[in-house]
Amino acid sequence: MDSGPAKRRKLDHSQDGAEKALESAVSTGGVSRSRAFILEAEELLEEVRIDYKTAFEGADQLLHKIKGSIEAIKAQEPLPILEAATKFEKKSKIKIPFPDPQPPKNSNYKVAFAKPAQFNVVGSYVSKTMLKTQKDHSVDMIVVLPQEILQEKDYLDLRYFYKRAYYLAVVANALQKEFGSDGQLSYEYLNGNPLCPVLAIQPKAPEATGKESKGCLQYRIRVIPCAPEGFFPKRKLHLGASLVRRGRDSESETPAHPTAFYNSTVSAEGSFMSYLKLLRQTEKKCAAFKKACILGRTWLQQRGFGGDISKGGFGHFEWSVLLALLLQGGQKMGHAALSTSLSATQLFKAQIQFLSVMNFSEKACVLGTESADLEEYIESGPILYDFARGLNVAFKMGHWSAALLHQHAKWTRNLMSDSSADQFTSTFILRADLPSHTFDLFAHLNYSDVLDEVIGNDYSESRGRVWQLGSKVYRVLNRALGDKELGERARVIHIQTPEQPGWALSEKPKDQSRAALEVGVLFDPANMSRVVDKGPSAGATAEEKEECDRFRRFWGDKAELRRFERDTIRETLVWKSTTPFEICEEIMRYILALHLRIGHLEDDISFYGNGLVDLLSIKPADTTLYNVARKEFSTFERDIRNLDDLPLRVRQIAPVCPELRHASVKPPVFGSLKSGPQPMDCIISFEASGKWPESIAAIQRTKIAFLLMIGNLLENSKQGVKTHVGLEDAHFETENLAFLDVIYESGPAFRLRIHSDLEESLLERQVKDKTLEQYLRQRATTQLAAFRRLYTNLPLHSQMINTSITRFPALGPTIRLVKHWFNSHKLSWHFSEEFVELVVLHVFLCPYPWDAPSSPSTGFMRVLLFLSRWDWRSEALIVDSNGELTGSDRMAIATRLEAWRKIDPNMNHTVLFVATAQETSGTAWTAVGGEARPGKVVAMRMTGLAKAAGRVMREGGLGLDPRRLFVPGLREYDVLIHLNSKVVKSCLKTYGHIDPSEGSAGREGARFKNLDVVTGEEMLPLARHPGDVLMEQLERVYGGPLVFFRGGAEEDCVIGAIWNPGVGRRTFRTGMGGSYKPVKQRKGEGEEEEEKVEVELNKEGMVAEMARLGGDLVEKIEMK
Repeated sequence: MDSGPAKRRKLDHSQDGAEKALESAVSTGGVSRSRAFILEAEELLEEVRIDYKTAFEGADQLLHKIKGSIEAIKAQEPLPILEAATKFEKKSKIKIPFPDPQPPKNSNYKVAFAKPAQFNVVGSYVSKTMLKTQKDHSVDMIVVLPQEILQEKDYLDLRYFYKRAYYLAVVANALQKEFGSDGQLSYEYLNGNPLCPVLAIQPKAPEATGKESKGCLQYRIRVIPCAPEGFFPKRKLHLGASLVRRGRDSESETPAHPTAFYNSTVSAEGSFMSYLKLLRQTEKKCAAFKKACILGRTWLQQRGFGGDISKGGFGHFEWSVLLALLLQGGQKMGHAALSTSLSATQLFKAQIQFLSVMNFSEKACVLGTESADLEEYIESGPILYDFARGLNVAFKMGHWSAALLHQHAKWTRNLMSDSSADQFTSTFILRADLPSHTFDLFAHLNYSDVLDEVIGNDYSESRGRVWQLGSKVYRVLNRALGDKELGERARVIHIQTPEQPGWALSEKPKDQSRAALEVGVLFDPANMSRVVDKGPSAGATAEEKEECDRFRRFWGDKAELRRFERDTIRETLVWKSTTPFEICEEIMRYILALHLRIGHLEDDISFYGNGLVDLLSIKPADTTLYNVARKEFSTFERDIRNLDDLPLRVRQIAPVCPELRHASVKPPVFGSLKSGPQPMDCIISFEASGKWPESIAAIQRTKIAFLLMIGNLLENSKQGVKTHVGLEDAHFETENLAFLDVIYESGPAFRLRIHSDLEESLLERQVKDKTLEQYLRQRATTQLAAFRRLYTNLPLHSQMINTSITRFPALGPTIRLVKHWFNSHKLSWHFSEEFVELVVLHVFLCPYPWDAPSSPSTGFMRVLLFLSRWDWRSEALIVDSNGELTGSDRMAIATRLEAWRKIDPNMNHTVLFVATAQETSGTAWTAVGGEARPGKVVAMRMTGLAKAAGRVMREGGLGLDPRRLFVPGLREYDVLIHLNSKVVKSCLKTYGHIDPSEGSAGREGARFKNLDVVTGEEMLPLARHPGDVLMEQLERVYGGPLVFFRGGAEEDCVIGAIWNPGVGRRTFRTGMGGSYKPVKQRKGEGEEEEEKVEVELNKEGMVAEMARLGGDLVEKIEMK
């Protein structure tokens, strides 16, 4: 979990012919999802497999040379450790990598060197379970220390590790002389364990002979000293033993508290061979074991887990050992938990199921016996205990990494149970360790000034002082944010400790006290916005008093007594902030400053993750504004239903605008005087009646009469209500001609349109009537699609979004952010608001490999990730909010998309295919008038911008200024049309008694405000924004040669356009759209020798025409 995530790891899962055939079979029902997962997993195993002979060329020979060189080292007589270390470092110029604290000056034990008792190669190189895509490739060779240089009590007070470090330095000195010119030697910690330095030998890269292209990898050899198997007694190394004493000057010092990590490290040092045997035996018993380990390694790698302590302490080795133990006998039922006959994918799923049920940080997991009870040691760290070998396999894990592993396993288990999701991609391909996509809040702690004060010289925690501080931070935050009695505010709290890099043989390891400690918090959306925390009751019993005392000791002065309902008095915490992010920040600053002295200064803690929310000023008060709009709509609905003189009973009044479904970029505000009221669209439908005329044109005029009647009745029955009938920009008399604007004196305005069931029936009849002219049937088809979109699909869509908003608290703000992104990059003209809402809703319904986003920031990041990866050419976007679609329904949708691609391979009519349970045609929100909206060029631009945003986020890391994601690239446009902001503002102010064509000329003569003709006049709602009207005219006239772009925001006064690359030089003919100019004449071939004229776009002429068409609205036009 780096602050600047590394370049995205890509598995070479190429779309070859076999995979495309598989996808086609899945979409048409030929292969089930589970079978598809198996086939794709088999293909993945083939792609990540390494040719070890080629990739590790020369490794075996190098291992033999290293073994020979170590065996040739002369034995050394025992010397006191300090004397031996001083002589060695002075002579060899190589530092001995002693762990902290350094050996005491009065140490009376001695160190020596003798020929190793055994050599062996262990790890993934032996089991052949490496991946092409892993960060580094190493070959591990263990060197077993001879028993004659060790003593049985060396497990105490780091004695063994001091001797081990000296032994390693002697080996490093010999190998430096032998291989110094052929490679680079350095120290590094084994899996980040400060007790276990190892020697890394990096062979020199071969000269550029094309070997890398053939699969040769840059690998390194790691020489790992270890203890003889069974040398240290297991009974002395149990998790509760205290083996590192407080003072090292005397043997009689009182032992410190249990040193579980140290004890497990000593046990692990003598367990290399036993686990090698375990894994080899399991490979022989279970044919699919090795493949299951490779799948597990891929799953862990994509989630940022590894064997290194800084990567969670759970890597490929731990996965393999756990799986091997589950395949062994000795479980509770007297037999193995898993059968050796299972396939690789079955083993993988079973292991995921096990990890999703067992949380090693909450309950000790003991494999191999029923009697061992280790619950009392769970406070020291997660426990996954191998009873047969006496080792806690999870000893490198922290409580936070075990909780995160458990959470990821639960998410993957949910993914596996969702038959409609793409299980393979979310499990193995998508990278799920990006902090901005995983956590709602991320913090960097600057602890350098308080490390000595908080931790001091306490070396009982062998993982280092920084890790010890991180553990304290986790305990404090877990109680503050994860208290179940108060109501868990956070689902996951993760601590990222700094990674320890390797260092030169002549140097000391780098000091990590200056590196940042990182904290990631995943909110519980139901509780994080809580402002008041109700603690224990202030009762008279001893238990209640003790509980209150404990509460006050932890929360300090923040705890106060308050009286609640039923006269109960409780300990209470009241927070000043209002948004979930700010509340979490306030809690963290307060509690860390109180207990760990971190956060007193503003610079002590840097928080990331709220920049996007601040960009739109999203705050809890916005929800109140949306609720007020819904309340006003309820009032409007009640007023219409109470009208007595309507000839038909009102059946339904449905809202169809974003403001009434919490999905508008800006919350609705009433009573603004800067422009006319913004009406909220609604649809009214009446009960069925046979009085409607049997003519579509007559129905439209009947609607006008209805609207006039409703307006008059409202004005007469309600005070403070004004109504205006407006005309639509209709091209045919069979289209909807009018709407009714209802304006309340208190501010809200509604735009009403009438739905007639008979109109749909008549349009369907025209579509099916083969006696009509083709153009009339085509017109009826287009009008029928528009009718269903407005009167059928939009009300259902609004209802679905409103329902989902209550289900996902972060959905509404995320929709607003994504719409703002579309507006900023001038894409919203081509994409309907409903399409954007469905894309966001899809990310919440299918959030894999995570859970549903719990904050707008993570939701926004994941939407961009989805848009960058969505292959809309071959994949339909299916949004099923209630799980109504069956497998056959999804297959039918996929078949429909495939049919569209065959009918329309150039995607002139359908580009994006978005289907819901209510609208399965897939084109209601992505096609207008029979043409694709957006077009192919615009859809490609959306994908390109999303990929660019993802690249910027990866490069910028958590410190990225979020405003960079919303800056439009105006240099990419060929033509920029700048609108006059003053004229736009004046157009937004429309009055009933002033001719709009006069503009502001009629008001220029008034010197005084009280003599202005518009003083006291109320502005009318605008039918459409003037920028939208101009865009529609430009597209109608120049839509062929140019592709226009404009954002949907009112303040957007720049229209961008690019020349269509498909409209180039061509032969002149009649009916060509746009302005052309001749460039060349040539004689055609044939008998008539007719002259043909070639023409090209008259770009300057078109720009001049656009300026004339825009009039005063256009301020200037720039052209490349």
